[in-house]
Amino acid sequence: MIDSEIELFLSALILEKGLSENTRSSYASDLKFFAEFLVLKEINAAKDVKLEDIVDFLTIQREEGMKSSTRARRIAAIRQFFGYLHSRKLIAENPTELMENHKESLILPKILAEEEVFKLLDSIDGKDIRDIRDRAILETLYGCGLRVSELIELKLEDFVMNGELLRIVGKGSKERIVPIGQASGRAITKYLEEARASFARGNLGETHVFLTRLGKKFTRMGVFKIIKQRAAEVDIAAERISPHVLRHCYASHMLSHGADIRAIQELLGHASISTTQIYTHVDQLKFSEIHRKYHPRA
Repeated sequence: MIDSEIELFLSALILEKGLSENTRSSYASDLKFFAEFLVLKEINAAKDVKLEDIVDFLTIQREEGMKSSTRARRIAAIRQFFGYLHSRKLIAENPTELMENHKESLILPKILAEEEVFKLLDSIDGKDIRDIRDRAILETLYGCGLRVSELIELKLEDFVMNGELLRIVGKGSKERIVPIGQASGRAITKYLEEARASFARGNLGETHVFLTRLGKKFTRMGVFKIIKQRAAEVDIAAERISPHVLRHCYASHMLSHGADIRAIQELLGHASISTTQIYTHVDQLKFSEIHRKYHPRA
């Protein structure tokens, strides 16, 4: 349905506003990325989009190295889209109206408490090959701080130093090396030794690490669904969890335990330290909450 709503808007750009075909193509390209993101969140209609969904989209765009000019253009496209639907009474509320004073630099990532992440991971402890695989996927996302695109492209040859490190090819084909912690290492080893062969179905030519029941590499949506399903089993709301949230937790939890911000930048594969510094704001907010709660004159 979201695709048909976008097509309606794009048609109106030419028929009602008299904009050029080039402008229409630009809007179409930007809204395509937004629509794909909404599908991953299982949002199928514009009426169901909330401000936090738009903020999540913008956060991921910035975190993955999108240029500020491109992000600004996509924000404009999203505003125009919802503005059009609201003006035609096709949606009751326009979620972008609250963005008028919105400063993108202050967008803060969603973070789960450490206890919540541990509860999620430790809940997947079955001996079924699917349980073993899913535990390894979640442990890798949280333990190595990978983007979901990096996780699904991970190959067997990317393990280096006797499986203690991962070679990751990130945005812009930039390569980095990340350590594999003890918990993620145990989960990955268990998966490789006890489950992967069943998923591979004898196909020795398939070298992707994580495979579906059909023996193929995962899609982004496939990983997204696994995380949502596993989170639901421990009462973590769907809107609070995603592959990217686990990446955010990786960075924020290390920072709260004293990790150097520049080391985190390297581990995440951020081109600029300013992208990583968003996590210092999260940490500062945590201390502000503690101050308000416990200081007698706060």
